[in-house]
Amino acid sequence: MRALRFAAAVRRTRSGTPSSHCNAMNNQRRDHLQRLTKLVVSVIFFLWTSAIDIIRRLMGRTTPATCVVLHYHGVSPQHRRRFARQLDLLINLAIPLSADNSEPLRAGKRYVALTFDDGFLSTVENAVPELVQREIPATLFVTAGLLGSAPQWTTFGGDSLADERIVPAELLKQVPNGFIAIGSHTLSHPWLPSVPEMAARVELSESRDKLKNLLNRDIKLFSFPYGGYTDRLIELCREAGYERVFTILPKLAFTDPQEYVTGRIRTDPTDWSLEFRFKLLGAYQWLPSVIAWKQRAFKKPRSERS
Repeated sequence: MRALRFAAAVRRTRSGTPSSHCNAMNNQRRDHLQRLTKLVVSVIFFLWTSAIDIIRRLMGRTTPATCVVLHYHGVSPQHRRRFARQLDLLINLAIPLSADNSEPLRAGKRYVALTFDDGFLSTVENAVPELVQREIPATLFVTAGLLGSAPQWTTFGGDSLADERIVPAELLKQVPNGFIAIGSHTLSHPWLPSVPEMAARVELSESRDKLKNLLNRDIKLFSFPYGGYTDRLIELCREAGYERVFTILPKLAFTDPQEYVTGRIRTDPTDWSLEFRFKLLGAYQWLPSVIAWKQRAFKKPRSERS
């Protein structure tokens, strides 16, 4: 998505002004600098936690299991090969796990679960075949009220939706049930913290019902658009019948078999190889503390949007 975003900016500036081209270049540099800063901090964090694990083993203590849940959006045709290489690395570094897991994790093991937000056609066409080929479970969170249409919602961080489309209903019904689970991502992809409670109830319950009726399978999981949620929205998710909900807060997952709110870390096929590796290793789990500080400082509704 970052590569698509930059390419779209370049296309716009070909007939534009020099200043708009400079703005696009400055945005790309800023994005790369932010990613590099996060990567450096994550490497340091990983080395520190690894040293703690070594000390535990020397003392005869068992190291705890770790699990991260990755969340993608689309996987374009030009990035399918890079995505496939990420899956191969994933298999080498961790044990793939379904996002609806409720079993205790085995001590000392590293797990990873894959999720995809929005329900883009590009995910079904390019990601699902690679996942099925490797027998890697994944969950697609689908915007149930917009099947077959172009996404019209607001984006943050400059992501481009120009080349994306929501998967049509007939194609969604053909997604293999064995490894690919379907979850809800609301009806219309709103910023739920600002939606009146009655409308939020409709977004949560009717999206689940629509997918259940279409696919003839239970819809147990839900992910919040933009990662925006409140304690009350979590209660409404329970009332709507979801067994687990997902944010985009990059915390370790499934630390408790009864866990209801699960964090995830955003991932893209265009991630640098080292960046993706350390996301898999759980090295980005320091970010929630920074996000929480920003929320307190700016008094924002609870979300992970940054």
